[in-house]
Amino acid sequence: MLAAIEYVRRSLELHLFFIRIMKEHSFFLEIGFTPKNSDFIEIADNFRKAFDLVLREAITLSDGIIDPDFLNSGEVITPYTLKAEEVSTYYTGVPINTELTKMEENLSEGTPTNLNMLGQRVHTLNCRVMDLLDELIRFKTRVLRDVITCNMFTVNYPLLIEHILREAKLYNLLIQRLEGKEEMNMEQEGIEQELFWNRIMAEHSLFIRGLLDPTENELIIMANNFGNEFNQLYEESKEAMDQTLPFSQVTNDSLKATIDVRNFNEQGTQGLLNCKVKSIIIPLLGDHVLRESNHYLRLLKTYTK
Repeated sequence: MLAAIEYVRRSLELHLFFIRIMKEHSFFLEIGFTPKNSDFIEIADNFRKAFDLVLREAITLSDGIIDPDFLNSGEVITPYTLKAEEVSTYYTGVPINTELTKMEENLSEGTPTNLNMLGQRVHTLNCRVMDLLDELIRFKTRVLRDVITCNMFTVNYPLLIEHILREAKLYNLLIQRLEGKEEMNMEQEGIEQELFWNRIMAEHSLFIRGLLDPTENELIIMANNFGNEFNQLYEESKEAMDQTLPFSQVTNDSLKATIDVRNFNEQGTQGLLNCKVKSIIIPLLGDHVLRESNHYLRLLKTYTK
């Protein structure tokens, strides 16, 4: 049975990471539709605004509660998030709410008091987010179906739409587990997370490879190599799940690769913001994948303790 303080902390940490991811998915979908699908643009924009509202609530509840290791992990925001939002707004005209990022910059660590009241507010937030995720999952599923049946054109890869759909489903599952007060076995959780995130890291690298200008030969080769490396780690994760390969070996290999890809993502984000990389990558996508690699890195470090 999950203790009350763990329920509160894990819920809020999950939201601080994933709500921002979901609102950015909505943004990426929004800017990828064509004028013909203006109704889809409006729906995606409404999702983005809805996630802004629940993120504000999560930030408010989190102040003075969150673990310092989590706050310093670079998965909530990075030193580049605010500028990436500002530049992405400049490029697209979509008004991204940077006030939330400034609020997160000022979050403080601490130990919660009045757990009963806080636990109830967190439960209410969890339910709100699950309802919103159910709607978002249906929307992403519809978009993916329309794209792969050639009933819609978008600048987003079909695999990217499938990719962000998987992340929404994982987020929903993790909230459901918290609501069930499930205490996960650390090794089983680690195997599941590594299987999921090694695939995600591979796909990030392949998306970046395909969005770089053809003249960026060195970066294309590096991104391709990371894609191949994480695809191999994904296969090794499946072997660990089947108990044909030691979990610790996969974790150590994944940790080394994730440190490297995190550094690559950071340099890429800096390059995008400083206009040093030729691409069709919106800067917020660079910061987005950087935060996800930071998130995975923190998870891997907990599994190697």
